[in-house]
Amino acid sequence: MEGCPVKYALDALSGKWKLYIMFILSQNEELRFNELQRNVGDISATMLSKNLSELEETGLIIRHEYNEIPPHVEYSLSEIGRQLHPALESLGEWGHKLYNEREARR
Repeated sequence: MEGCPVKYALDALSGKWKLYIMFILSQNEELRFNELQRNVGDISATMLSKNLSELEETGLIIRHEYNEIPPHVEYSLSEIGRQLHPALESLGEWGHKLYNEREARR
């Protein structure tokens, strides 16, 4: 890895949805695609699929294929992805404080 490790981490998690997807997966052991899409909310199937592929390529999530009838796929955090959990919790706490401050200024 060349350059700044913070930039490397931000590049791996950049985009509107990746951190939120990681947060939702950190709250669940495994989720099927449709469950994940429902939890994320306002995201298209195409955009979710693209973000999941990028997170899998980075090594932050694991895609489990089950060759059953009907076949299905589940997603979970990899070991390195699970290590992000404390940072996601801190980010959530900070977001809560930021929201409350903004509301207090209104």
